[in-house]
Amino acid sequence: MRWLGFEESRALVIGAGGLGTACARALAEAGAKLMIVDADSARLKELSDDPVLAAADVRTLTVDLTSSGACEWAVTASARELGGLDVLVHAVGTNDRRPVVDTPDEVWDRIMTLNLSSAFWTGRAAGRLMREFGHGRMVFFSSVSSRLAHRHHAPYAASKGGLDQLIKVMAREWAADGVTVNAVAPGYTETELTRAYLDKPGMREEMTSLVPAGRLGTPEDVVGAVLFLASARASFVTGQVLYVDGGRTLV
Repeated sequence: MRWLGFEESRALVIGAGGLGTACARALAEAGAKLMIVDADSARLKELSDDPVLAAADVRTLTVDLTSSGACEWAVTASARELGGLDVLVHAVGTNDRRPVVDTPDEVWDRIMTLNLSSAFWTGRAAGRLMREFGHGRMVFFSSVSSRLAHRHHAPYAASKGGLDQLIKVMAREWAADGVTVNAVAPGYTETELTRAYLDKPGMREEMTSLVPAGRLGTPEDVVGAVLFLASARASFVTGQVLYVDGGRTLV
């Protein structure tokens, strides 16, 4: 992976779930130094058992990213520990599938805070540092739900639609400073976030039938897109939402 140019890069991965861990493993294999941030200390501790991460230069930080101050601190502390910041991957999010009329304010607030506000807060903090360095790559996780009107996805879809616009504005404002900002939008992917939903009777088959590729995605399917957008090879790509969905948004 040397052609990607990650040797000695300093990368911050927000989220130690399925997609976050897959991205962290790929960045570690490519030679990056890593900080992985998550609110779940037990989940972070489990990463020490991963052979790829155990053999790499990886640090972890337990932070609840549901406030502006916590996000600001997580980014600045990570950059200080790593000796700078070249890459930010924001891979944290949540969903709660309900009809609009049955969605209480606290569910709306919780989803919007974690999915969208934490992206704004961490992106803003990273943007300040990267602009000062004159270089940086940010990759956020969007979703096909930002484009498709799935039932029972109102807060989630709104958060991802807002994220798509957020990354474009960040990209526009910071392009001249050498900072690129992009998003990867997975389709139906088997992660911790979707497992319970897919395990409902008939749901896996129904979701698979909507994907032209004939299967659901895996975290590993998404890694290549993230690595490219976070790499030196994507220096002229910014403000883009790259769909990794097996053709779901084509139908």
